[in-house]
Amino acid sequence: MYEYLIGKVTGITPAYIVLENQGIGYQIQCGNPYYYVGKETQETRIYVHQVIREDAHQLFGFKTVEEKKLFLRLISVSGIGPKSGLAIMANDDHLGLIQAIESQDGAYLTKFPGVGKKTAQQLILDLQGKLGDIIEEGLPAKQPQLFDGTHHLEEALAALKALGYSEKEVKKVEKELQQTICTTTDEYLRVALKMIMKK
Repeated sequence: MYEYLIGKVTGITPAYIVLENQGIGYQIQCGNPYYYVGKETQETRIYVHQVIREDAHQLFGFKTVEEKKLFLRLISVSGIGPKSGLAIMANDDHLGLIQAIESQDGAYLTKFPGVGKKTAQQLILDLQGKLGDIIEEGLPAKQPQLFDGTHHLEEALAALKALGYSEKEVKKVEKELQQTICTTTDEYLRVALKMIMKK
């Protein structure tokens, strides 16, 4: 129903942002809500996908149309729901994800929350050879955002839990993160996701 929304970000939580458009605040779930910190005064375009269920109407948001396309391909796979798809997208290494599918690297794929061996194989079976157009269209480069604050690490850990990572998985990277110097929540979250994928 919606292709994108343009407005100002008025709220950021570990699981979603609030985008205000013409007096209405839209709750939009994102893989990394903290990407939008520092952009609150700017008009921001967010590509969205709406999921309607009996008990909820949800909006999932993406920085680019290519990211939205990748998300739609992911949730077309049996066993991948919107929340799992969003957790996979949060890693932000989308080219690495596509390469893992193309090279049949099931071990890499099972590191995402909600993705077991069977679902990883289904991802490979359904999507191998079908994501080249997204690469050709161009996925965005990573853009670290700087902002002031004092609870970046805690916010990043909360975001990991919101994405579906277990308490055990979060605890595993927490000690390493405490020894890592990052200036933003966005940066802490990116580092944490890389750590999880390497373990």
